[in-house]
Amino acid sequence: MIPHQVNRIRCTAALSLALACAPASNKRQGSESTAVTRADTAAVASRAPTDSNITRADLARIQGSPTAPVWVIEVSDFQCPYCKQWHDQTYPTLRDQYVKTGKVRLAYVNFPLSIHRHAMPAAEAAMCAGAQDKFWPMHDALFTTQTRWETLDNPTAVFDSLAQTNGVDIKRWRDCVSTGKMKPLIEADQYRASKAGASATPSFMIGNRLLTGAQPIDELKRAIDSAMVKNRQQ
Repeated sequence: MIPHQVNRIRCTAALSLALACAPASNKRQGSESTAVTRADTAAVASRAPTDSNITRADLARIQGSPTAPVWVIEVSDFQCPYCKQWHDQTYPTLRDQYVKTGKVRLAYVNFPLSIHRHAMPAAEAAMCAGAQDKFWPMHDALFTTQTRWETLDNPTAVFDSLAQTNGVDIKRWRDCVSTGKMKPLIEADQYRASKAGASATPSFMIGNRLLTGAQPIDELKRAIDSAMVKNRQQ
């Protein structure tokens, strides 16, 4: 499951960049604005993953060693252009230098913004792929092809093609998407991230810090190193 930090984090510092998709009430220069629709608290809180496919998808969007001393929680939207920018420019370095080396565990938390009409379907496509342990290949494919599907009236055919290319059982994947099986988990993601202080995408929760915007690797490194120091002192 996604670590409890997403529920209980209390930020001692919030670092903001312009490069973020943000709610209208928190508009940043160079960012996109939207009114984020938060699911009803009680309804979301009652939707704990009980279906085995949902549980599997929940775990599939975590990568890294279970013994890694620091969590990096990425709060993201597959249609956000700044999330794509971060994915293309910074994620490979974080993955190769920190996740693969056992220093960090990375978890993806869905935060589909209402101004991005295909953000929820994209999140469902990724999480349904996650039910077959294909979340990260689908995650990469969605960001890589974002400019191809973001302006379409209906991106279903593109998502279907990406799923097939990444080796999912397409019948199971289509059934998962068509029934909306992952929506409760995605809504719970967004609720928990909002409660933890996230209001724009991408955002990153590292230790007790919340960083907002398409953060460069040097900024993430500072936050990770600080978290590691604090962990050793505890």
